[in-house]
Amino acid sequence: MTNDRSIESATVSVEVDQIVAELSANFDYEFNGISVFTPPQLPYLPTGYGIGLIVGPSGTGKSTILRKFGYEQKIEWNPSMAVCSHFNNAIDARERLSAVGFNSIPAWMRPYHVLSTGEKFRADLARRLQNGAVIDEFTSVVDRNVAKSCANSVRRYVDQQNISGMVFASCHYDIIEWLRPDWLFDTSSGKLTAWGSERRPEIVLEMLPCSTETWAMFRHHHYLDGNINRSSRCWISTWDGTPIGFSSALSFPNGNIKNAWREHRTVVLPDYQGLGLGVRISDATAEVFVRQGYRYFSKTAHPRMGEYRNRSPLWTSTSKNNRARTDYNMSRATKEDGHKMKHANRVCYSHEYRGRQINAEHA
Repeated sequence: MTNDRSIESATVSVEVDQIVAELSANFDYEFNGISVFTPPQLPYLPTGYGIGLIVGPSGTGKSTILRKFGYEQKIEWNPSMAVCSHFNNAIDARERLSAVGFNSIPAWMRPYHVLSTGEKFRADLARRLQNGAVIDEFTSVVDRNVAKSCANSVRRYVDQQNISGMVFASCHYDIIEWLRPDWLFDTSSGKLTAWGSERRPEIVLEMLPCSTETWAMFRHHHYLDGNINRSSRCWISTWDGTPIGFSSALSFPNGNIKNAWREHRTVVLPDYQGLGLGVRISDATAEVFVRQGYRYFSKTAHPRMGEYRNRSPLWTSTSKNNRARTDYNMSRATKEDGHKMKHANRVCYSHEYRGRQINAEHA
């Protein structure tokens, strides 16, 4: 990349008709039909970075400056193909879509033209994640908490894949500490500064008891099954008052295990996935039971949650961890046989939660 930092002024002209003349006179604005705009000047073009960010209010020259780094890739979508089918393979699709906070598996299976505006933005962004990409109007069409989640996920993906030279332009300052750009140019001040790799802000969730009726807003986002056992104990998790997650647990009657519960449903809404909230909600739910003197177990087929527990000192593997459940008996007639048999030939993760107090005692 060259260090040619000069940005030419833009000159445009319009006809001075009656409306133009009257409005300019009303506001005492001298106007001859010619407008000249000179955007802020970069002191130099940065090199050797993962993410750069140009930020500032609308109309301050962000898009003009962005063009010094290249042009935004035009994305084309086949209306007869699912969104996920436009990537190199299933793993590539999963990683890229998750990297932009687009985590709704049902939406992955839909064609692009039926997606919402926010989903289209994230699908386009997922396909643009590559070396040297430029992204304009970053997070302009999504909710601000969603924007923070998306920015955080993009930063993580860029670091994991060693992507270099991506430049974003945005009018929102609230994403800066989540995107954590390597450099930042503010068009309001005209200052170019190194930002570095500070940690993202702390997220504080409130977890409140709720009824199984609350499950209705989360059921379509569970990765395996949308049903819920009516006898389960449930909690809803909120972030700044916005519902973002749900968790529930069931009593675990077992001839060899006394006073035990097991995880039933844990879901984080797609817009807030990618922040590591699901595993924390699961931990917090388990902690409730362990502190009351119960044992707490969980089985999952979700690789991220399972691998997290394999590494976490809060969980310990059971004898069924990373094993297909060939011991399930089809001849039994219990309410959950249908759900269990979905796991019969799937390698699942199985753990018992040990708790923060127990681990603190053995630290």
